[in-house]
Amino acid sequence: MALTGDRAVIAAILDVEAAWASVLEEAGFAPAGSAAVVTEATESWAYDAASIAERAQGGANPVIPLLADLRGRVKGLDASALAAVHTSLTSQDVLDSALMLLAHRVVSALLAEVKGTTTALAGLAEQHADTLCVGRSLTQHALPFTFGLKAAQWFHGVAAAARRLEALEFPVQFGGASGTLAAGTVLAEGSSSSPFILADALAGKLGLAPVPAPWHTNRLAVTGLGDALASLTDSFGKIASDLLFLSRPEVAELGEPLAAGRGVSSAMPQKQNPVLSVLIRSAALQAPGLAAQLHVAATNFNDERPDGAWHSEWPALRGLLRLTLGAATQLRELAEGLRVFPEAMRRNLEISGPLLLSEAVASSVAPLLGADRGDAKAKLQAVVDETLQAPAAEQARIYTKLLREAVPAGKLSDEELKALLDPANYVGEAAEISRRILAAYPEFAHTNPKGADRG
Repeated sequence: MALTGDRAVIAAILDVEAAWASVLEEAGFAPAGSAAVVTEATESWAYDAASIAERAQGGANPVIPLLADLRGRVKGLDASALAAVHTSLTSQDVLDSALMLLAHRVVSALLAEVKGTTTALAGLAEQHADTLCVGRSLTQHALPFTFGLKAAQWFHGVAAAARRLEALEFPVQFGGASGTLAAGTVLAEGSSSSPFILADALAGKLGLAPVPAPWHTNRLAVTGLGDALASLTDSFGKIASDLLFLSRPEVAELGEPLAAGRGVSSAMPQKQNPVLSVLIRSAALQAPGLAAQLHVAATNFNDERPDGAWHSEWPALRGLLRLTLGAATQLRELAEGLRVFPEAMRRNLEISGPLLLSEAVASSVAPLLGADRGDAKAKLQAVVDETLQAPAAEQARIYTKLLREAVPAGKLSDEELKALLDPANYVGEAAEISRRILAAYPEFAHTNPKGADRG
């Protein structure tokens, strides 16, 4: 809440006003010393958020009552500095710029958390490059897999979404009462300055991006940010969903980091609930709705300055920023402390036993059974079908026995059959896929993938 709460919004608005006062003074449009006075008056602790929220109903935005309080404080310090307060701006200029400033701050903190997560995931990918597990498709066992590739794919989702977020610009807003810069033009008349020069100067002081024109009703900056945040939480949600399954007692391949008092139940003392994953998944399920609200607002920005659509944007954007940052913090802790149980992965892999290699068998053995590929595949399918009729505990033995009977030893030796049914020999390019993923996002891996110098 420290970065997205009401006090953070107030502080961002005041930062915009202070930066604007500095721009006006430097351009010669406010008395010398005005900026220092305004800056002194913008100490956010002196402003009552509850009072501002109540009075905001009179003008339908928080800038108006906050300006009244700011002007009162500036007047008490030095009335001549009032010329530097809000001159030629409109409420939307200030609030849009303030929300972009707030978002920029949140995203900076968010990316720091994300890079901690991706570093941990990259480490897991390398550490477990050869750790066998079962790959699942449509909830069923599919093929041998590696946990290293699973971790690399988690990394891929997060890193790709984070790179998109990192590339965003956070634009300053400066358009005046209806987006024509009329008041700014009058202000700059007869000087060497212009409203565009002033806008660029404001952007520079706030660390925001300069813009070619006002964007009062063009909300791509907001919807683009919302989409990037939602995409990032999508990648978080994928990891959390996997963890919620893989940490079930009957699966037990992974475990969340342990902490005193975490995961407890009010009624069942034995439970160790995967609460980090629960909270992350909760955020991921909420984020798309908030991003959609930003698009609903954007499509309803009527006239040259909008009505309620603009107002509906603020809580959606702040909520999305808050959810994503909270989930990122939780995911980092999860990734850095994730408990991995290779023995359980191997146990689950062996539930299907050699049946898991049916695809490998079909491609390798069918050519050995005669020229008629259709007939050969039918014979191998019959082996699988008969095996599946047996109790689960017997299926590995029966499948191997039936396969041995179906394929002449002269065409496939016992040693070759054993190698064919070894899951470690049928993981394809898992290691290379992982390496390529990590090498594609070096700024998020913070590691040196083996063979990274290869093409």
